[in-house]
Amino acid sequence: KLGFGVVAFACTTCNGMSGALDPVIQKEVVERDLYATAVLSGNRNFDGRIHPYAKQAFLASPPLVVAYAIAGTIRFDIEKDALGLDQDGKPVTLKDIWPSDEEIDAIVASSVKPEQYRKVYGPMFALTVDNGERVSPLYDWRPMTTYIRRPPYWEGALAGARPLKDMRPLAVLGDNITTDHLSPSNAIMADSAAGEYLAKMGLPEEDFNSYATHRGDHLTAQRATFANPTLKNEMVTENGKVKAGSLARVEPEGKVMRMWEAIETYMERKQPLIVIAGADYGQGSSRDWAAKGVRLAGVEAIVAEGFERIHRTNLVGMGVLPLEFKRGVNRLTLAIDGTETFDVVGERMPRSDLTLVIKRRNGEQVEVPVTCRLDTAEEVSIYEAGGVLQRFAQDFLESEKAA
Repeated sequence: KLGFGVVAFACTTCNGMSGALDPVIQKEVVERDLYATAVLSGNRNFDGRIHPYAKQAFLASPPLVVAYAIAGTIRFDIEKDALGLDQDGKPVTLKDIWPSDEEIDAIVASSVKPEQYRKVYGPMFALTVDNGERVSPLYDWRPMTTYIRRPPYWEGALAGARPLKDMRPLAVLGDNITTDHLSPSNAIMADSAAGEYLAKMGLPEEDFNSYATHRGDHLTAQRATFANPTLKNEMVTENGKVKAGSLARVEPEGKVMRMWEAIETYMERKQPLIVIAGADYGQGSSRDWAAKGVRLAGVEAIVAEGFERIHRTNLVGMGVLPLEFKRGVNRLTLAIDGTETFDVVGERMPRSDLTLVIKRRNGEQVEVPVTCRLDTAEEVSIYEAGGVLQRFAQDFLESEKAA
């Protein structure tokens, strides 16, 4: 028998809210390291987006999604192989069940009516006058919420200096790191750092929701930083191969632990951090938390072979310095293994050359020219202020004084 689940109409395939897998199935996928896949008619197919344990996702038309669901595997010739047998034992192929345009038009005509839209959207835009009780324009922050919490962007560590000295790598990454690797938005798993935090806050697992829905609470959202189970941090290896997972190696001890525990460890030490990456860093969705998360973790700079345009802008907006290796230079040619500490030296000007000082564990010191990816004078100003929010606050206070 085929098993199909019905989920609420919401951010299903786009945001990975298709619902939890059957626990028995999930246990098999994890323990046997099965190559589970998803086929969807949505618009997102990044690693782990549809479900943390779906290693790959394929985009298809709605009828093909149904066909692959019936087939139960993507190792299926959709044009030739049989989906099953009919009542007479004859094979049924896709062309036998594919609806005609006339059948589709008839279903739409019988099911979609203008009054359905008028009923919903008419009252939405109807003008009403409310002369009721006036309320305070200031939000009443609630200490125990997990959805909207007073943000920390003007205080604490974020209000401090960013000396760009003695930074330790939080992660050494390869090419094509997406914002889903940096800060996934899909469903929160019970065994994740965010899931454990929500459980401590008294939420039952069925109410965990997604990372995206908790973006207004930094204590939940920052636990999504590098929380993608398909992440490959080259600082973490097993039997000579990079081990996938939300993992980090805390230095100088060399101890491997979950990424969030590593971030907490470095926070307690007030250790400034850096991320080293390959080409096309930050591609995918323009997710603000992909920049917020690393900044709250204590990352002061990211050095990559190249940046996706919107994510680079978001890093600047959060006061994280984007630096670009010169052509032909990268983490591999420099033999970066994560045991080093890093300084950034030089005057920050639009696309100026700065020096990345690599201090190796054996005492060797290497100076590498890098390009400052603050591309305009305005971006330099925003970065030096600490980020776009700090810059806005400064401008606002100055205008108040002038008035």
